[in-house]
Amino acid sequence: MDIERHTRLAWDAYGTHHLRRGTPLTEVDQITWGPGAGGPGDGIMGDLEGLRVLDLGCGPARHAAHLARTYGAHLDAVDASPSQIERARTRYPDVPGLRLVNADAVEHLDTAAPYDVIYSLSTLHFLNPHRLLPALATALKPGGRLYFTVLHTNSAGDGPTSTVTPRPEILHLADGGDLTVHMWVLTPEVWEDLLEQHGLRVQDVTVLDAPQDNNHASYRLFQAHRPARITARPRTAKPPVASAAVGVGAVLLGPQGLLLGRHRLGTRELPGGTVEPGETLQEAVVRELAEETGLYADPDDVRLLGMLLDRVDDVVRITFGALVTRWRGEPTNQPDESVGNWRWWPLDALPPDLFECSAQILTAWRPDLPIDHAPARFTPITDPHTPTTA
Repeated sequence: MDIERHTRLAWDAYGTHHLRRGTPLTEVDQITWGPGAGGPGDGIMGDLEGLRVLDLGCGPARHAAHLARTYGAHLDAVDASPSQIERARTRYPDVPGLRLVNADAVEHLDTAAPYDVIYSLSTLHFLNPHRLLPALATALKPGGRLYFTVLHTNSAGDGPTSTVTPRPEILHLADGGDLTVHMWVLTPEVWEDLLEQHGLRVQDVTVLDAPQDNNHASYRLFQAHRPARITARPRTAKPPVASAAVGVGAVLLGPQGLLLGRHRLGTRELPGGTVEPGETLQEAVVRELAEETGLYADPDDVRLLGMLLDRVDDVVRITFGALVTRWRGEPTNQPDESVGNWRWWPLDALPPDLFECSAQILTAWRPDLPIDHAPARFTPITDPHTPTTA
């Protein structure tokens, strides 16, 4: 059985156990980040009034209800366990600003509107970081803040690892019995490196130890943020084959935003690719669009924005940016393509880790976009700043 699914079932059994017992839930007046009552409380999260906030792995949602009541935040409290959400709905049926959601964390992050603040209490270590962090980074608004605690050392004294692999841990029930879950118990350095890979910057890491002398449990509280400006991943210095010396990238701006896909290497990209022999640039855009996204356009509806010329070491590359003004269909993953997971992104909430070539095209089209990338020489063909939508 899939490790994450096994752990979800274990947490659902945990919630069902407490539902049957009628375990009382005490209210909280501060966030409890670690294994004891100490810690920095709510204050580290700053002003939350009117902000979109996500509690990821909310359990019975005591902390989410507290923040919604106390600070007037708009709280989405998400948990994959139906029984935990049932506990929360029974306890908090009508808290203003609180929305309780039973969903897989990554599936929710992939579809929700971006958040100002995301926090998680001892939940992220139950999810594969390679699946979770790309979705987490893009679910934060530029400038958004992230706070989470993860296990560092368990009560028996078993410490973290530098290998991104899960290990079994025991979840003890209140009146006896155990459940086995799996956790990614990683060193702070590994967590920080993983966050950095996905465009998140760590500001502080706080040690939270258990207050009992005979309990070795220790957690780490991470404070991170997504930079307000969007970063671009550089191109490789490996020379292209001769037939791939010229490329195209297509801008599609619809009512829901800008179309971007995820490359299998992790970058977000515009539709596009290399020009084949005998093709016009407009024909190349139309072909690549159909091959990668399943969308269809006519060459007459492709407006060339201009030519980008850049250099990586001794390799000179030429890319033509284009604006597709009309198209047919809905974007879908296509077989054997390296880019998929197509999604429309609002221009004021673009994801981090854009492919450098796509970033260069976007800022040539709209210089006001907050995207940082290596410079490229741009020679316009038509006015790139004229706003056009489908």
